Amino acid sequence: MRDHSFTRPLTCLLASALCALAAREAAAATPPDYAIIVSARTQADPAWARVVSTLKSNHHATVWTYRQQLEEVLPSLRKQFPRFACFVAQPDEAGRDYVARIHNLTRRLDEDPYTDCFWGILTGYDAQSALRTALHREPLTVRKVASGTDVALEMCEQGLWYDELVKNKHVKKEKGGPIQTLKGPDDTTASLVSSLVDYQADLFVTSGHATERDWQIGYTYRNGSFRCENGLLYGLDTAKHRLPIQSPNPKVYLPIGNCLMGHVDGRDAMALAWMNSAGVKQMIGYTVPSWYGYAGWGCLDFFVEQPGRYTFTEAFFANEQALIHRLKTHFPGAESSTLNAEGAPTATIPPSPKARTASLNSQDLHGLCYDRDTVAFYGDPAWIARMAPAATAWEQTLEEKSGSWTLTITPKRGEKSYDPINRNGSQRGGRPFIAFLPGRISSAKITSGAEWNPEITDTFILIPNPGAPARPIQVTFKAKTIR
Repeated sequence: MRDHSFTRPLTCLLASALCALAAREAAAATPPDYAIIVSARTQADPAWARVVSTLKSNHHATVWTYRQQLEEVLPSLRKQFPRFACFVAQPDEAGRDYVARIHNLTRRLDEDPYTDCFWGILTGYDAQSALRTALHREPLTVRKVASGTDVALEMCEQGLWYDELVKNKHVKKEKGGPIQTLKGPDDTTASLVSSLVDYQADLFVTSGHATERDWQIGYTYRNGSFRCENGLLYGLDTAKHRLPIQSPNPKVYLPIGNCLMGHVDGRDAMALAWMNSAGVKQMIGYTVPSWYGYAGWGCLDFFVEQPGRYTFTEAFFANEQALIHRLKTHFPGAESSTLNAEGAPTATIPPSPKARTASLNSQDLHGLCYDRDTVAFYGDPAWIARMAPAATAWEQTLEEKSGSWTLTITPKRGEKSYDPINRNGSQRGGRPFIAFLPGRISSAKITSGAEWNPEITDTFILIPNPGAPARPIQVTFKAKTIR
């Protein structure tokens, strides 16, 4: 009898090699879902090229380069239609105009006015700082929250905040404990520095006055500030004591109401210091003075106040689509209009009857347009950070069976909830329901639930918030998955 045992390892190796080859061929036949956009100048810099190559390796990404303007890559992006787009930029490239161009570019991959992919800007004080962000891949569950303004601690596992409006007001929640209102110090600079350095918050939230060089902690009373120098963040209290901030634990940062915190006008920008010395892996931020607030404060509504439902990337994206839908519904044409230097539409756009019913006027039109293209998102958009799950005011499920999709919104009866409109911040509450599809779909045909006025794109479904419905909301539609 012939012994075949020695041939088995060879057979296994051959089968393994064939499987690997088939996997590579399948991957090559499927357009990658991650695009990297970078200038030829940045790609030619060896240190920054390493940032690009790291992202490319992590996400099996396609790299698109441009020589003069971002818009050069639009035909390539339209053909690829990625789920994620990461814009790698040096500090001198990542200014206000760059952010506005990305907003516009990522809305132009198809014909509808909505953003077509999750995007983020990966930059840093230097290439080494940017590389640390690119290398970090471990997902983050936000369990500790710290803030310089009102945050819904009932939606958080644990956290603390100091009131920017009321001197000495300090609110705290320990894990598993009640929310307590305590007396805080006159100057909260050291306490807020400690919340990053010692408490090691996973999420940090700020509002109030700010510039590209500082955050002014008190809004209605004298307090200290956060500042930066040579890419390093520090606190400066009212006695002029300097308190270094070295907080390497990975975190996300929400400067929801701050003017200019997201404006990278050079290497001395606060945003770069947050990412360089405070462990921030993802953040948003206004690139202009903030006054209307929809694009900033609304990120709390999606991320913190629906805990665990959205990643940080998805929360930012959802809020942007809510803004565009609000423009499209109440001021048709404004969602894709050209804006002047003051952020107002260059053409006359009258309000719709729905706008009058909702008591929206020309100031709301200006405010929504002003916010439309001015908030930046920094970090790898595919990195996952989400709140630890907690009770929400409604259940939200999206199911698919044989090409038929059903989104169901079910209010929780007897569940204690709150009205975010009454909380600190402008333009709060009333955000639509948004669910993201796991892949891209073709045009959808609604088969039931049209009375809820759903908006369905190739990547998400949006249902306007009707307030407090007495029955579950359900929308069913048919669509073919493209990939």
